[in-house]
Amino acid sequence: MTINPKDIRSKYETLFIDGKFQVPSGGLEDVINPVTGRAFGHAPVGTLEDAEKALAAARRAFDEGPWPHLDRNERADKMQLFLDKMIERQDEIIGLQMLEMGFTRMQVDFLVEIALMQTRRTIELARQDSIEQLPMLITPQADGTNLLGGGIIARDPIGVVAAITPYNAGWLLSIVKAVPAMAAGCTVICKPSPYTPLQTMLLAEMVSELDLPPGVFNVVTGGIDVGQKLGSDPRIDMVTFTGSDRVGQDIMLQAAPTLKKVHLELGGKSPLIVRHDADMALAVGAAIFGFVHQAGQGCSLTTRLIVDNRVRADFVASLVEGLKSLKIGDPFEVDTFMGPLIRDVACQRTEAFVQRALDDGADLVYGGKRPDYLKQGFFFEPTLFDNVANKSDLGQNEVFGPIGAVIGFDSDEEAVRLANDSVFGLGGGIISRDLGTAMKMALKVRTGTIYVNGGAGAFHADAAFGGYGRSGLGRENGKWGFAEYSEIKTITYCAR
Repeated sequence: MTINPKDIRSKYETLFIDGKFQVPSGGLEDVINPVTGRAFGHAPVGTLEDAEKALAAARRAFDEGPWPHLDRNERADKMQLFLDKMIERQDEIIGLQMLEMGFTRMQVDFLVEIALMQTRRTIELARQDSIEQLPMLITPQADGTNLLGGGIIARDPIGVVAAITPYNAGWLLSIVKAVPAMAAGCTVICKPSPYTPLQTMLLAEMVSELDLPPGVFNVVTGGIDVGQKLGSDPRIDMVTFTGSDRVGQDIMLQAAPTLKKVHLELGGKSPLIVRHDADMALAVGAAIFGFVHQAGQGCSLTTRLIVDNRVRADFVASLVEGLKSLKIGDPFEVDTFMGPLIRDVACQRTEAFVQRALDDGADLVYGGKRPDYLKQGFFFEPTLFDNVANKSDLGQNEVFGPIGAVIGFDSDEEAVRLANDSVFGLGGGIISRDLGTAMKMALKVRTGTIYVNGGAGAFHADAAFGGYGRSGLGRENGKWGFAEYSEIKTITYCAR
């Protein structure tokens, strides 16, 4: 279905706090379309004053309100109503992401489908009895009798959750954080990126129609000061954050004095290992997706292309031909493969990586600059370097722009060593016709997610997502993500 940008609501003027829409103390701010570089709407700007209101409301809703104590099916029913609203307004959700983020239609459809799938799975999990019986024990006593005892494992909602989301997947990540948190009985304060606030405001509009108790769900926009307040305030029991490892480190420091739970999904420099026996067409397709999807603005994208030297030259040549066929431009045009970066500062950062890669001796084989034919917006050519040293700046650091780095290897052992030679461990992939060998290698690569030959063919609802090392703490999605929002309680008892 064709989506007309003019039909999409792009102006929001109130925050959602304590069950009602409230005028922000920080006024309004333009929202920029990265395709044109010009404002297309505006959003409310939250301040510390607004954050204080949200904190008080969420704390009160958890400590005094009915939400944490409702029957699990009642909470699941509310999430089902929300799912129904998402389905009804799917075109609006898709179009707003295309406008605000510059995603192409193909990319947005994928993200929205994941959000729907995860919400369905969360509803299923929320309806299940969370109490687990421990084995019964018979314990001999000194008087010759025996005691019969046992126990249960129960789960309590963790409390007030601050969900801080990035610009590159604001809608999806608000869903995979807020929905399981609320379904578990928590109350939530969502803070979106200042670059992409409208997606979360749309979410607030939809939640406002669910008739939840006041304070269960709140949205506060704003800058670094608001994020720091949510990370440090003792009324917050858990912070779930997706973004850079540097900001994740700051959040851990903010949370440390109150020992609140921190869930972090951070950066990556994920490897795609291409063995000598790889299906070349499959490998090239995976490589293009791995650093061109979302213009490279994805934390788990496989931007390190670790390629067997026996096929490296052919792989690079085929990859260049593939890149030449890609259309860059307006996401609303159906044949566009790659849209823009989020802001000019992202283009500048990508340009700086290109220059440092050249200084380090890597070979630029494609792209490397802003496209001459796109005179407005924040576009950058898909860019490919060969002969990249794994220890170089480009080999080790996340660009968040469309740059692929080809690194050669001579043995499977070297490929695994290169893949693991990183402070990150979020995603990865292996392409090989020898499935057994590829599986053995996958088990040795230290990363939270890795696919073999493109993966299972569809997104798995219980596929845990998260990383090792500086890629974060905890997991999202399915049963693993749902469990993050609860505390485990052991109750033992004795029959006397």
